[in-house]
Amino acid sequence: MTVTIGRRELLAALGGAAAWPCAARAQQPAMPVVGYLYAGAPEASAHLMAAFRKGLSETGYVEGQNVAIEYRWTRNEFDRLPELVADLVRRQVTVIATPGSAAAAVAAKAATATIPVVYSGGADPVQAGLVASLNRPGGNVTGITTMNAETGTKRLGLLHELLPQAVRFAVLVNPINSLTEPFVADLRAAAAVFGAQMDIFNCSTIGEIDTAFASLAQRQTDALVVGVDTLFLNRRVQVATLAQIRNPKPQ
Repeated sequence: MTVTIGRRELLAALGGAAAWPCAARAQQPAMPVVGYLYAGAPEASAHLMAAFRKGLSETGYVEGQNVAIEYRWTRNEFDRLPELVADLVRRQVTVIATPGSAAAAVAAKAATATIPVVYSGGADPVQAGLVASLNRPGGNVTGITTMNAETGTKRLGLLHELLPQAVRFAVLVNPINSLTEPFVADLRAAAAVFGAQMDIFNCSTIGEIDTAFASLAQRQTDALVVGVDTLFLNRRVQVATLAQIRNPKPQ
């Protein structure tokens, strides 16, 4: 499910930069500046950047011509988010885009109440504390959510249908994600219905993903549920490859 929590804010923010009075314009950059804050590495998100630039160009904004983009990357080090967003605020960017990360949007909201923040991701923005409600978000945060974090029970149900004999499920989650606790609670409730056991593996770094899969093999896990988090999205090839190695198809 995709929910839009506001519209036109990015264009309004960018367009507003061209409509400021002369006195205010003298204190602003020559062109609007978009702060692009991504909780990952540029090497793994070239397609996202290309789509972002394409979307801007379709509305008349071309990087380097009439809009500038300040890129900031956490490289999966989420504790850097406050530092990076504070730098964007100091630079007085026109708007902050936080694609695919509720954590980045939360950090941006904590750093500024005046610069618009455009969010996209799988978390419930109300539960994450980004907006007051979907119909009336208020504040300075808007965007789109796919509500992936609300599908934990459904994911486990689908796995149970595919593997009715499975009794041991593993779950990869990022403990620093604010939505991990309710996500795990939702899964535990569903597992109780199916009579399944669940092993929770906390991963907040790339190395911890490797460690988790080493433990998966020892525990003879039947199936895996991957939590909704930018870390796992950025490392999806790593996760899929490790899953294949630990559970190869029968010859």
